[in-house]
Amino acid sequence: MEKSQRIRAVLFYKEYFLEFFNGQREKLQQKILWTLTLIEELPRIPESYLKHIVGTDGLYEIRIQQGGDHVRLFCFFSKGNLVIVLHGFHKSSQKTPKKEISRALLLKKEYEDGKT
Repeated sequence: MEKSQRIRAVLFYKEYFLEFFNGQREKLQQKILWTLTLIEELPRIPESYLKHIVGTDGLYEIRIQQGGDHVRLFCFFSKGNLVIVLHGFHKSSQKTPKKEISRALLLKKEYEDGKT
């Protein structure tokens, strides 16, 4: 069987994602890891897994569903095919809460301001 190659590298900004990830059930953790691998390996990622958030400057949400759990991870693309994962939350309504988007935009700016 041919080993798949990574097209992108997924990195986590500070501890925000890992704190969220460590608090999830094992099956959900497995689904999150599977989805992140998909993002690393697929040349074109289906919108059902990665969707641009309209009205933001390059912010995306990684969409994960496991059973009744609906999880969103915020991320953005950086130079060199890097996907920077910011933080995650459980989605409980149709629309993504504005406070979660605001937090993600703040973390994205913090990341970009810290880069040289």
